[in-house]
Amino acid sequence: MLNRRELVQKVLRNESAERVPAGFWFHFIENPEGADALKNPDFFAANIAGHRKFYTDFKPDFVKIMSDGFFIYPNEVFLTAKTPSDFNRVKPLGKNHPWVEKQAELVSKVTSIFKGEVMSFYNLFAPATLFKILHPGDPATARVLAGLINEDKRAARNALNVVAEDIAQVARRVISEGGADGIYYSTQDAAGLNGAARDEAVRPSDEAVLKAAGELSKFNILHICGYEGHRNELARYADYPAQIFNWAAAVEGVTPGEGKKLFGGKPVIGGFGNTKNDVLYKGSREEVEAETAKILAEAGRTGLILGADCTVPSDINYERLEWVRSAGF
Repeated sequence: MLNRRELVQKVLRNESAERVPAGFWFHFIENPEGADALKNPDFFAANIAGHRKFYTDFKPDFVKIMSDGFFIYPNEVFLTAKTPSDFNRVKPLGKNHPWVEKQAELVSKVTSIFKGEVMSFYNLFAPATLFKILHPGDPATARVLAGLINEDKRAARNALNVVAEDIAQVARRVISEGGADGIYYSTQDAAGLNGAARDEAVRPSDEAVLKAAGELSKFNILHICGYEGHRNELARYADYPAQIFNWAAAVEGVTPGEGKKLFGGKPVIGGFGNTKNDVLYKGSREEVEAETAKILAEAGRTGLILGADCTVPSDINYERLEWVRSAGF
């Protein structure tokens, strides 16, 4: 019988395995958007403790290592940018900045918990997503970014590429030093920006991070984020340099089986909605098992990891996740 690491590796190579693995994740810090581990080391410790408890209590098939405490990208010029000329002044933090160093340390401490038993992937946000996170509570932030891009695509592209240098440094170090098997890269369409403009201004920064990770790992996950109902043009991501794809199936109306075809037959993760209104969180055992069977029948049992659209509620009962995993045999 394969161990959990071997099982997931087979699935990610699109090989048949004795069961379909399952992967779910949630935040270990309340309000992670506002938690700054560089200013408050308690957040750093809480993140590690959360991973340890989850791993000990649930024994997941693989782990998406959460970057709670590091959502805040400490680049003041990028944070306050209001005009294209502001974007032209953005400079990288540098490879030895604490925001880079501490994330490599975090991943090293978390992966030491697993003792090589499972694969792990570190969560990283796209530069454009970091811009939104830097403006918490501002629903217009995405459109501010879109406006800046539409006003001066070159300035916006250059700024996002600079930020991508820092994120790529984190990617390299969490793999080479931290022991992660790859990254889980979260990106999405910017509201108010058409696909062609996104490809021109945003895509290069996404590709820079994924290519940097790809130099060190052949297992990197692209998450096309549909959090809180955000919609994306999934087809525009089909040729991104990633090896595994995850998107909001419930939001986009694209099943795992359809996603396999869209993404060229590459392995996929998902199938379940991730909110408190979805069956995974509130359904009976029979309903959860029936939904699992439905996903397996539609997507097949090869190149699939059962999972959710995005993070699941942090108070979810682990027993529910086990219902899904058990149904994968």
